[in-house]
Amino acid sequence: MTGTRRLFLIRHGRVDFDSREFRTSPRGRQWNPPLSEEGRTQSESLAARLLLMELPAAVYASPFRRCAQTIEPFRERSGVEPVLDEEVGEVFIGEWEGLSFEEIVSGDEELARRFREFEAMFSMAPGGESGEDLRRRVIPAVEAIIGRHPEGDVVVVTHGRVINSYIGHVLGIEEDMFFLPENASINTVILDGYSRRIRFLNDTRHVTDPRVFVPPSGAMED
Repeated sequence: MTGTRRLFLIRHGRVDFDSREFRTSPRGRQWNPPLSEEGRTQSESLAARLLLMELPAAVYASPFRRCAQTIEPFRERSGVEPVLDEEVGEVFIGEWEGLSFEEIVSGDEELARRFREFEAMFSMAPGGESGEDLRRRVIPAVEAIIGRHPEGDVVVVTHGRVINSYIGHVLGIEEDMFFLPENASINTVILDGYSRRIRFLNDTRHVTDPRVFVPPSGAMED
C-alpha cells in the first residue's frame, strides 16, 4: 500500500418515513424507502462538496434506495459509477422491519427507555442481526473495499449503524451505537498502510453551509 489516503463513510440523506417499500436482501425482507425532498437536497449538497475534492479511486454504496439516491447527483456529474455492495447494507431488524419507532417501543418500557437514553435497540429485534453479527459482516467488507483500491481515496455510502460498526472497531469501542451520524454526513478515516485512524466524524458543513461549496463561476459545467 502506498501513502496516506482517506476513507469517507457517508450516511444516506433523510428518507421518506411514510414509504412502505421493501426489498429482499440476503438477510431477509427489509424496509427500503426513497429519499425525502429534504434528503434529495442533502444529496445535491453532498455532490457539490465531493466535486470540489479530488475524485476518489472508487465509490461504493449500499444497494438500498436511500444510499443509491444519495450518491446519484455525484455520479451524474462526475461520471464515477458506484459499486453496490450488499455487505455494507442496512442492519436487518427482523420483525421490526418497516415499523416506526413509536410502533416498536409501544407498550415496552425497556425499549422506550433505550430510545430516550440513546441506547442501541436493533440487537433486541426479534429475528434480527445482533451487534456482533453486524460487525462480523461490516468490518471485513470495508477492509476488502479498501484492499481493492490501494491508491486514492475511497467513498462508501451506507447507513448509520454500519458506520458505527466500522468506526467503533477502529476506536476500540464495543458499543453497538456510540454516536448518531447525521443524514448526508461525512465520516473520515485516515488510511496509512494498514493503520487506521479517525480524522473527523459527523461532518455536515455541506448541508449546513452549502454556499461554501459552490464552485467559482465557470469552474465546472454540469
